[in-house]
Amino acid sequence: MKTNTILTGDRPTGKLHIGHYLGSLKNRVKLQNEGKYKMFVMIADMQAFTDNARNPEKVRNSLIQVALDYLSVGIDPSKTNILVQSQIPALNELTMYYLDLVSVSRLERNPTVKSEIQQKSFGQSIPAGFLTYPVSQTADITAFKADTVPVGDDQEPMMEQAREIVRTFNNTYNVDTLVEPQGVFPPKGQGRLPGIDGNAKMSKSLGNCIYLSDPADVVTKKVMSMYTDPDHIHVEDPGKIEGNTVFTYLDAFGTDTEKIAELKAQYQAGGLGDVKVKRYLNDVLQEILEPIRNRRAEYEKDIPGVYDILKKGSDNANIVANQTLTEVRKAIGVNYFD
Repeated sequence: MKTNTILTGDRPTGKLHIGHYLGSLKNRVKLQNEGKYKMFVMIADMQAFTDNARNPEKVRNSLIQVALDYLSVGIDPSKTNILVQSQIPALNELTMYYLDLVSVSRLERNPTVKSEIQQKSFGQSIPAGFLTYPVSQTADITAFKADTVPVGDDQEPMMEQAREIVRTFNNTYNVDTLVEPQGVFPPKGQGRLPGIDGNAKMSKSLGNCIYLSDPADVVTKKVMSMYTDPDHIHVEDPGKIEGNTVFTYLDAFGTDTEKIAELKAQYQAGGLGDVKVKRYLNDVLQEILEPIRNRRAEYEKDIPGVYDILKKGSDNANIVANQTLTEVRKAIGVNYFD
């Protein structure tokens, strides 16, 4: 029976938030515990450097925070290889080979890259590494022969470009060395969580996040400040559910659907204040976050031990990536001394 291989991960540019938990982390733990997959979870520090090269401390400090977030949500190093991208030298060589199979114009047309270039306001000063990171991402995926890649719903253009590179490589060298990956996307409505300010996206750069590591009192403060219906001024006023961030979060995180339906009906009819709904949401989130905070506190007592976990995962990953690199060199014909 074939075992599927999963590669997924995050750029270390700050602590992870509940949007990450909803969109990817929760599902990673589920997939890990199903026992059907060989799992690689990568902290993509080299991708983080594409727009943080002049601030290496940010990436270095964030790396351990992301590792703690992984461990605290239940990613288990005995079941999953947690690795650091920069510690896998084969990825760099694979990227160089793939770059020669992709045109600059094709990279510039990638919708995900175009969108992120606009968001980051690079103008004409786009770092070359940023423009080519779809190729680097393809190296990451193919190094581990991952056929299953859990990603956000905005990453389909990246997956399509990865498949193009795989097909081009295999066709050019008349081999079947590389595996075409398929994206696995979050359930509809769970791909992107709005920020607590009502902004369409929860984002570290916008400062509208609830972090997995936030203390209980900070979570409460953030929930109580959340955007609701601006026209719902008095308790007796009918309120809107659509675009109301509190109810969006309840739909995403709440398990008592009957209770949530009652709150919605009462809110829409009038007679239910924002504070009461926010208090209920706070209870829901605290129940989810408390065990995560507790596990994190345990791992924080032994940071060298966390680095050991990353080293062991990276060592295991190197064995797999080096084998793929050997096959790629043979396909191209640059295994001169074998």
